[in-house]
Amino acid sequence: MAPVRILNPYEPDREDIHEAIRVLKQGGLVVYPTETFYALGADVLNEGALASLFATKGRGFHQPIALIGGSEEDVRLIAEAISEEARRLMTAFWPGPLTLLFAASHAVSPRLTAGTGKIGIRISSHPVARALARTLGRPLTATSANLSGTGACNTVAEVMDQLGRHNLLFLDGGRTPGGMGSTILDVTVKPARIVRAGAMDRSTIEPIVSLAPDEIQDRA
Repeated sequence: MAPVRILNPYEPDREDIHEAIRVLKQGGLVVYPTETFYALGADVLNEGALASLFATKGRGFHQPIALIGGSEEDVRLIAEAISEEARRLMTAFWPGPLTLLFAASHAVSPRLTAGTGKIGIRISSHPVARALARTLGRPLTATSANLSGTGACNTVAEVMDQLGRHNLLFLDGGRTPGGMGSTILDVTVKPARIVRAGAMDRSTIEPIVSLAPDEIQDRA
């Protein structure tokens, strides 16, 4: 049976976090809670782990994978540049469910960008997700913990129904809020453009930066 660690989602035990980091550094995958749904985490610098993530989800390499970081240092690792506009958004809305899409640096695996040259990242407002990224010292993947093409999961039981046959570490922080996933905002263009509508709505973002007219409202 896949290992499951029950933890306090508000104050996760350091031992649980360090066990998850051990798994990540060895190329394993970790299921963990975020402020929306459960995510499937892999070390972004481990190509083997990334290949395993795609295989576990049954996901095609044509689909990009977003990340969760623990600090601005993580953004500098994966982003070619951080504009003043992006900094304003980071200050206003992080930690929170806003993923910013940057031009990817050379450190980012092509597996994660799906050939777009862009990479999405956010700092999560969930204590477990944030603790994982901070302790790992670099970003981890934040793709939903489910089989590709199925609905996102907000309990570990739901994730196990889909992915339980795989060798994963499950961090069970109880039911997550669910709802919509993070909003994805492309800050490589001006004005910035919402490429996936999500938990943070347009009216919340617009006082901080100008936004392009709605073109894509992908809620998948």
